[in-house]
Amino acid sequence: MYYNNGDLRLEELPLPSTSSGELLVKVIASGICGSDVMEWYRIKKAPLVLGHEITGEIVKVGCDVKSFSEGDRVFVSHHVPCNSCSYCLDGKYTVCDTLHTTNFYPGGFTEYLRVPEINVDRGVFLLPEEISFEDGTFIEPLACVLHAQRMVNLRAGQSVLVIGSGISGLLHIRLARALGASRIFATDISDYRLEMAKRSGVDGPIHAEEDVPERLKQLNDGRLADLVIVCTGVPSVIEQALKSVDRGGTVLFFAPSKPDVCVPFPLNDFWRNEVTVTTSYAASPSDIMTSIKLLQSKRVEVSDLITHRLSLSEAGTGFRLVASGGESVKVIIEPQR
Repeated sequence: MYYNNGDLRLEELPLPSTSSGELLVKVIASGICGSDVMEWYRIKKAPLVLGHEITGEIVKVGCDVKSFSEGDRVFVSHHVPCNSCSYCLDGKYTVCDTLHTTNFYPGGFTEYLRVPEINVDRGVFLLPEEISFEDGTFIEPLACVLHAQRMVNLRAGQSVLVIGSGISGLLHIRLARALGASRIFATDISDYRLEMAKRSGVDGPIHAEEDVPERLKQLNDGRLADLVIVCTGVPSVIEQALKSVDRGGTVLFFAPSKPDVCVPFPLNDFWRNEVTVTTSYAASPSDIMTSIKLLQSKRVEVSDLITHRLSLSEAGTGFRLVASGGESVKVIIEPQR
């Protein structure tokens, strides 16, 4: 049970009851997302059970559920779209009101969870045997990364700068490499994470305290980046990102900032140079299905990004590891340990 980043308590809840159209899932692995430790975002709803990157086994099937059976290995998506509103019909599933309000109960950091009927219908996916329960916790974050790179139409031959080499940044690096980006560069303030970026395939790690645009030009034949992906909400990197995009390029804000942060940008320069500034949020069911295929085929490897495996009683340690941004990348909670 989450109260704040420094206060997670092991509490006992009744086993969730399920109706005829629902599933009961035993959680095997649940990843801690960077958004889980955004205290300004989470604390207003506390106390609650967090966790949305989950894999597990179905242990109870409602009598009206025909697509799944007890014992199935599954990934369960917490947010699902309605598929019928104007946004969904326009293919913009991630801004659907239903997607923003659906969830499973009580959360991923628990032994068992109830999957509501709407999630059963469009948010439960069989986990291929080639994907372990642990690797399956990357399905949702990789789908979010895929959604973002689809939005900006990342193309083979482009140069990419990833600002922030936490788990989201590392997944952006690996997916961009798989999709054919010609040169990939990455920044961070942590030498540990820059080393992880090198292992993930960057052509040039750049310490965030350097003159990033100038160093980028030195590494990229005098050019800035075709695509700049901002994977941190730290306000100081925003100006850095805006100065690192080349003419005709795109700046993608992947991570949110605190609500009171405003972003000034050089409108006249961007107008003249046809620079695009955009954002992305979450993932659609089709993004999730593609993410599963990418992991199943090993086009995007993730196993080496797992640095910690903890029990439910150690979740507080996991949150501190992720919140500190120290020597950890992916921290996974295993509730059945």
